[in-house]
Amino acid sequence: MLTEERSAITQPNLLPAGGPDPTRFDWQEAWYPIFYVEDLEREKLARFTLLERDLVIWWDRQAETWRVFDDRCPHRLVPLSEGRIAEDGLLECPYHGWAFRGDGSCDRIPQQDPDTTAPASKRACATALPTAIRQGLLFVYAGKPENAPDVDIPITEPLEETPDEWVCLNTFRDLPYDALTLLENVLDASHVPFTHHRSVSNRANATAMDLKVLETGKQGFKGFWAEGPRKGTLGPQSTTFVAPALMWHEVDSQQLGRTLTVVYAVPIRKGECRIFARFPFKFKSKLPAFFIKLSPRWYNHIQQNTILEDDQYFLHYQEQYLANLGGAANYAKAFYLATRSDAFVTALREWVNQFDADPFPGQPLPPRLPMTALMERYHSHTEHCVSCRKALANIKRLRRGLAIAAAISWSALPLLIAVLEQPSWAIGLVAGLVPLLAIGVWAWLGRLEHKFYQGQGVPLRNQA
Repeated sequence: MLTEERSAITQPNLLPAGGPDPTRFDWQEAWYPIFYVEDLEREKLARFTLLERDLVIWWDRQAETWRVFDDRCPHRLVPLSEGRIAEDGLLECPYHGWAFRGDGSCDRIPQQDPDTTAPASKRACATALPTAIRQGLLFVYAGKPENAPDVDIPITEPLEETPDEWVCLNTFRDLPYDALTLLENVLDASHVPFTHHRSVSNRANATAMDLKVLETGKQGFKGFWAEGPRKGTLGPQSTTFVAPALMWHEVDSQQLGRTLTVVYAVPIRKGECRIFARFPFKFKSKLPAFFIKLSPRWYNHIQQNTILEDDQYFLHYQEQYLANLGGAANYAKAFYLATRSDAFVTALREWVNQFDADPFPGQPLPPRLPMTALMERYHSHTEHCVSCRKALANIKRLRRGLAIAAAISWSALPLLIAVLEQPSWAIGLVAGLVPLLAIGVWAWLGRLEHKFYQGQGVPLRNQA
């Protein structure tokens, strides 16, 4: 397991996230998670787009750390992510072989005279971003590099308390709507019984919600729900929003223990974000944690993708409608926020307007996407997830093996009958069932394989 990098947070934090201006939140001046460390492979390059800025992620063998560069070679501006990690551990451009050290400096230019060294000019350097690893996530700082050491990295504070006692389910996905739309959705606990009916909740749990905002400011807000979910059977729920991209709900139940719902809403571009969802548990009993640990990560991801798709379609349309009615600045007229259950939605929208905190001000949303594109899973999750990608490859191999086994079994059946002069009915039955069983498993695995590529479109709440 990687040791967390703490060099970026050893100095006193002197600067607030969002920049020094007390009237404006600058989304550039903040730390963001861009990958779970467990989904990064040291021998491969990875890509991410943060605030419309294309990045390449690579493992620096010389420094034993992850590096994040602008995905652009200073020579001819081609994506460095199309290159490779060279034999000496440097990042090599695919176009002309320029190679870069972990600090971005150019180590070699193959087209130069062998007797000359790579130019020391800053124009020959790749742009490196500050990085840190906290709570299993790779963070980057999007703003001025010199500010990074003095800005807090947004972490889930309860997880710092006895971290070994928490069991955590993690997932992620690229979503076809804004980071603010995602935050608005997850801060709104009142939608859960209806939107996620039959997946993680039930309409029967719906109730009046007296949500209270306890404190608010440029760095976010805190809220409280005294009754809590499931009509008070679990205990009160507290809510924390850490600007600009982190929120969590916490319930401390006497029956079950402490449970968190944690979401990072990382802005990719207008109309697209990446969710990092975390579900930490600190159970009273050891038995639930035991069973959670037995569940494969890829299987949990399939289930979480299904839950995300409960509201994926209508959230994509919701933000389109809001934009047509004047956008975030006009939310109070566009939305009819009639009850206290909307208190956290109101708090978020007021935070955006009060601190001029739109990450993409004035930009239009991209065109609406059809249902098939909204339910797409492979490019939004599977190809970036080590566990899902490996599970998919194993399923494909197993299906090929079963198809071959079924074909051989069927073709061998006449031979078996011919060899055995008087074959028993039992032998015949077994010989006939083996290929049928193989075909049945092959078909079941085919349905499972499809779940890595595409969601079902019709949520459980709408299924008969």
